[in-house]
Amino acid sequence: MASPVISFQDYGFQYMAQAEPTLRHINLDIYSGEKVLIAGTSGSGKSTIGNCINGLIPFAYPGKSTGKLLVDGKDAEQSSIFELSHTVGTVLQDTDGQFIGLTVGEDIAFAPENNCVPQDEMKQLVSRVAGLVDIDHHLEYAPHELSGGQKQRVSLAGVMVEDVKVLLFDEPLANLDPAAGRTTIELIDMVHERTGAAVLVIEHRLEDVLWRRMDRIVLMNEGGIVADMPVAKLLAGNLLLQHGIREPLYLTALRYAGVEIRETMHPEHVGSLVLGQEDKEKVRSWYHMLRTGIHSEQYGQELLRIENLKFGYTADKTTLQDVNFTIHKGEMVSVVGRNGAGKSTLAKLICGFEQPVSGSIYMDGRDLKGDTIKERAVRIGYVMQNPNQMISKPMIWDEVEMALLQSGMPKEERSRRVEETLKICGLYPFRNWPVSALSFGQKKRVTIASILVQRPQIIILDEPTAGQDYHHYTEIMDFLKELNGKGYTILMITHDMHLMLEYTRRAIVFSEGRMLADTTAAHVLNDPGLVEAANLKETSLYTLSLACGIDEPQVFTECFIGYEQKEVR
Repeated sequence: MASPVISFQDYGFQYMAQAEPTLRHINLDIYSGEKVLIAGTSGSGKSTIGNCINGLIPFAYPGKSTGKLLVDGKDAEQSSIFELSHTVGTVLQDTDGQFIGLTVGEDIAFAPENNCVPQDEMKQLVSRVAGLVDIDHHLEYAPHELSGGQKQRVSLAGVMVEDVKVLLFDEPLANLDPAAGRTTIELIDMVHERTGAAVLVIEHRLEDVLWRRMDRIVLMNEGGIVADMPVAKLLAGNLLLQHGIREPLYLTALRYAGVEIRETMHPEHVGSLVLGQEDKEKVRSWYHMLRTGIHSEQYGQELLRIENLKFGYTADKTTLQDVNFTIHKGEMVSVVGRNGAGKSTLAKLICGFEQPVSGSIYMDGRDLKGDTIKERAVRIGYVMQNPNQMISKPMIWDEVEMALLQSGMPKEERSRRVEETLKICGLYPFRNWPVSALSFGQKKRVTIASILVQRPQIIILDEPTAGQDYHHYTEIMDFLKELNGKGYTILMITHDMHLMLEYTRRAIVFSEGRMLADTTAAHVLNDPGLVEAANLKETSLYTLSLACGIDEPQVFTECFIGYEQKEVR
């Protein structure tokens, strides 16, 4: 029998700054050609496992290890990051931390250039790989000019130029729109087939990863492995929900309808799902029972109005054009669309970070044109997509408290507000930690806390749940929903279609700088033309409803959302 390319043998690891081990008694073998998904809540140790494999532990993050880790038959601790990089190619969760070159082309060429590949051959290699990830038209761009999804593609290309035995992807879908996420999974699958390398994916978006076959799922909790089994077997049980991982929507809908999930149903993907007539009848009965409960929500007066907005970063390139919409007090609205569509640019314009070429932005009927960024910030809170661009204090408590120090709030009230917000965001146990000790997902929660603590009138969040496990995702979103119920207005830029469906009835859809639609969230993912134009993808509820003979997939989706909000939460 072939030897594993990765072998953890009763392995444990404790960071130098931590009092307790992060990994405990890990026994895990990964073989060449396998595709393995590693899942778990934030802090479960899954990213630490990845860092052990690629050599960041112990060479960049020192600590004490026990047991043994073999990478391609060699003791990892006796190797170096340079040696391990020839075996393990890594795409990091924080793409900004992975850029080396001044342009996209230079960044992709970094590894072959260091391997002294001839220039002509290197150019051909870079061009070919860039074309595979659809970034070949951006080779002259600087990294800061790219959207989050485009940066992810550059990182993928940088891994693909190396002939490695292990491909490690740390949350590769975190910054991608749904269709781009699906393309990324297809790309990873294609690279796997062509190279025969072992593929390890660390990801929260379980349903999206399972768009293509995975051999098994390794489920982690509190530093240990609680399950290592084939996908169908794990999905048929309750371990995912028990350990804070969101199962695919179609499986949740089936459970709500009283259908037992069985391995023989092939539950790995909604397209492979095999349902009997009894199962379909249960779904139809559940749907008809709920259908009469759908109702419209009413909102307050106008809060934010955008009129004929136009903007371009350069004179010859328009990023946004003819944008018109109104947000009412008390609404919770999603802004969705393909990467680079102008969603984040819209948020910058509202906050005053950029000024429009033409058009107006009104708040409570007053034009904001003359307001400074500071004046707008009193009423408009903005949580950026990349937490590293927001954090300015070394300690978590100080970062969250910083804005309140400028407000003249009494110390006792300030402390109470900070503690309450840290608890809601799942950060209270780390309140005295340095920010540098946190994972990317935990940093994201710090930035959300630093805005929520101010209780602004309207909160704009750019990818609020990126990098969050289901537990913290739900905790943060339920808190936002609670704030929304108290009258706060929430505007969320997101690629997470689950979030859009669960928490917002209304969605504004963008593509290539133009607003395509302003409609219900359920309609967005049940309109094939809109889905294609905005680079989204139909929800699995759409596919499930049609498979069960329900010809109103939008209504089915609305019933599912209503049931979750009323009966489950």
